[in-house]
This record gives sequence, structure tokens and C-alpha cells, in this order.
Amino acid sequence: MALPSDHPQRRELNDEVHARPPEALRPPLRLSYMALFSEGMSREEGWRPIRDLCERLDVEPPPLGSTYFSTDLGNFRVRWEQHTEFTRYLFSTPGANEQDPFAEPAIAAVPPDWIATLSGQVMTATHVALVSGKRGPLDTDGIATKLFGGNVLVGSQLADGAATALTDFRIHADGFGRILVLDRSTTHRQAGRMVQRLLEIDTYRMLALLAFPVARELAPYLAARERELAGIAASLIDVASEDEAEMLDRLTRLAAAIESREADNLYRFSAAAAYYELVQRRIEELREQRIEGLQTFREFTERRLAPAMNTCAAVAARQESLSLRVARATGLLSTRVDVTLERQNQAVLESMNRRVKIQLRLQTTVEGLSVAALTYYVVGLVGYAAKGAKAAGLYVDPELAMGVAVPIVAGLAALGLRTIRRMVTRMAT
Repeated sequence: MALPSDHPQRRELNDEVHARPPEALRPPLRLSYMALFSEGMSREEGWRPIRDLCERLDVEPPPLGSTYFSTDLGNFRVRWEQHTEFTRYLFSTPGANEQDPFAEPAIAAVPPDWIATLSGQVMTATHVALVSGKRGPLDTDGIATKLFGGNVLVGSQLADGAATALTDFRIHADGFGRILVLDRSTTHRQAGRMVQRLLEIDTYRMLALLAFPVARELAPYLAARERELAGIAASLIDVASEDEAEMLDRLTRLAAAIESREADNLYRFSAAAAYYELVQRRIEELREQRIEGLQTFREFTERRLAPAMNTCAAVAARQESLSLRVARATGLLSTRVDVTLERQNQAVLESMNRRVKIQLRLQTTVEGLSVAALTYYVVGLVGYAAKGAKAAGLYVDPELAMGVAVPIVAGLAALGLRTIRRMVTRMAT
């Protein structure tokens, strides 16, 4: 059957749901996991270490632009993932010491000189021991003393009792945390999904908390800006018109400072909310059942992570509210400044109108003087003409001719000047 052509991104979008599939894990197994913070790092910089590792061990590396890769490198298996802000490495080796499954972690099989070349900063580093477990009550105190340095444990039964996970959420002497997973009846794929969720909870928890120091640092800054805004708003009640421009300058500077801070941390707060949602979702997917005497992963997370995320959300909302309040105050003061300018413009226009009226009066006076001057010169010419005619033998009385010419010349001069003024006015309008 001939189908219409595929959308250019059809296969890419369809395969997205299959991206980064969980590994199939079979106990006993040791895993070492690292999440390296790599914000600002290029795709090539994040890809280069896994390429170097594969070339060193004669394995075909992933192509440039890949975001996921998993392969067996002989003594260990590696899983590599590249995300927007971090890069993840998961190393696994089969077998585990029954007495101490953390005694020889999987990362010990990885070339140490290659590990030293990794780019980024460690956000999460965890050893996972996946071992077979028996049904029945657990000696959690004994496990804590033996494997977790006597620290208080957090844990629960997972997947409706198919496995048990225990951890202390502590960083031990080797720089790694520890998670013990006792597998009772999970399938290999199920065990892989379970371990992946546990590691993602730890990773996204840390990434979400990156916003908490930002929120704590921002809180006193916002308090100071709120006090500044309150002072400006109080001054607006009875501010003099000559001080409005200065107040507007203060408000615009305040608005610019707040917008700059908001632009700096908006992504961090948005990312924290997204990571926190992922943590909650991964916990739900664990399908926890309580172990008597231990906090579950949900209880531990909600008790410690939720208040920090609420603080971040409150500071982000406070920042946005302050920005809106400054914008409203700026708009109000801008309106007052506009009204003041309109009044000043109106006063200037009235002054100009008065000057125009005075100019019109002066112009009328000048026109009258111009008519008189023009009449005087023209009548003088008439008188000279009449005297010339009399000298030629014509009977003309020069004085009479000049007297008769005065009103005629004056009328014609006034009419001419008025006509010219009308023409100029019509052209100007």
C-alpha cells in the first residue's frame, strides 16, 4: 500500500519514547553511578570522554550527537547519557561480596586515569549493590552498622514487595553514596527500572536543590528592594511636580535591577520545579510499602525536599510580584509626569497664543503706518506729476490733485495690503 510521505521528524519523535531504556540487571551485581553537572558544556565536550574510553578498549564509540550509549567493555559495562545540564555514567560488574557488597565497587574496574579526564562537577555519585534477598523481617540495625557506618536508614519494599531498597542518603569516605537493593522476585527488566528510578530520585533531588541557595541569597535582596519600593510609593502621594522626573528615574533603575536578577535565576527556579516533579513521579513509580521503623523514600523526600522547594516557589512568586508592583508604580508615575508635561505644554501654548495676538496687533499697527507711508510717497509723486503738467501748459492745480489723490491712494494701499495678508494666510493654512 502506498502511503503519503512521512513527516520529516516522524521516526525521531516515535523513537523518543524508547530513548534511554533501563538496563536489564541480574543479581548479584555491583553498580557505580555518577551524574556530572555540565551546564554550558557543548555536546562534543560531553561526548568526547565516552569516545576516548571506547577507543581505548577497541569498541566502536557512539556517533557525535548521540545522547545515549550502552555497551560491554569486557571487565565492566558502561551506560552513558547526556542531558541538558548533566551527564550520567553507570558502570556495572557482576558478582558481589556477600559480607560487604560495597567492598569492591564497579568503578574500581574502570581505568582511573580516564576517570580523571572527565569534564564537569560531581552532583551525585552512588554505589549500588543489587543482591538476592530473602523474604522475612530485616535486621535494619545490623545492616546500618555493617554497611552504612551506623547511619539512620531510609528504605521500603518496592514493586509491591518484589524487592527492598535501603540507603542513608549520606556521602561516605570514598565520595560515593550507597544503595542496597535486595531482590526477591523481580524480573531483570523490572530490576533495571527500579535501580534507574532510585538513581534518578537521588540525581533530580540534588538538581532541584540547586535553586535553594539562590532563593536564600535572593530573599534579603528582595526585602531591601521591597522597602525601597515602599518608600518611593509613599513619596508619590505628595511629590512635587519638579521632583517627578527624579522619582521616575529611581523607579526605572529599580525595575531594571529587578528584571536583571529575575533573568539571572528564572531558569534555575523553573528547572527546580521540573526536577521536583520528576522526583515525585519516580517515587510514585516505586510502589513503596513501609518497613517497620524506617522512613520511606517519599517521607524522607517530602520532609526535607518539599520545604526547600516551597521556599524556592515562594521566592520566585515574590520576585514576580515585586516586578509587577514596580511596573504599576512606574506606570502611575509616568502618567503623572505626562499630565505635568501636558500642563506645561498648555501653558507654553497659551503664552505663544498671547504673543501671536500681540504680534497681530503690532502687524496691524505696522500695516496702518505702511498705508500712511505708501500714501505719502504716492501722493508726492502725484503732486510732482501735476506740477509737471502745469508747467507744460495744462491747467492743473497740483494741490487739488494731491488732495484728491490722498483718499484714493490710501484706499488702494489698504486694500492691497489686506489682499496680500489673506493670500499669505491661505497659503500658511
